[in-house]
Amino acid sequence: MDERDEEITALVGREVYSNNGVFVGEVEDIRLDLDSEVVTGLALSELNRELFADRVGSARGVIVPYRWVRAVGDVVLINDVVERLTDMSADEDEVVV
Repeated sequence: MDERDEEITALVGREVYSNNGVFVGEVEDIRLDLDSEVVTGLALSELNRELFADRVGSARGVIVPYRWVRAVGDVVLINDVVERLTDMSADEDEVVV
């Protein structure tokens, strides 16, 4: 097994936070494109229900595109897109007449 394989599997179990420090979830699995051997997403579980309540309902988790990942270390940092989606939902509710 080469080092890259070890790094990919090491993501499982890491906590995921937004750039703003908000807990998003925990990496449960990795989504791969087998043809190009590229990571395309992170399957998250143990979600922050405040962020996802309106979007996932009773689902166990979500898949976040890997392009949102900004840094990987002891934790995984992603763009604050998830938080912005929540803000957009609140704005939409206010706009609806």
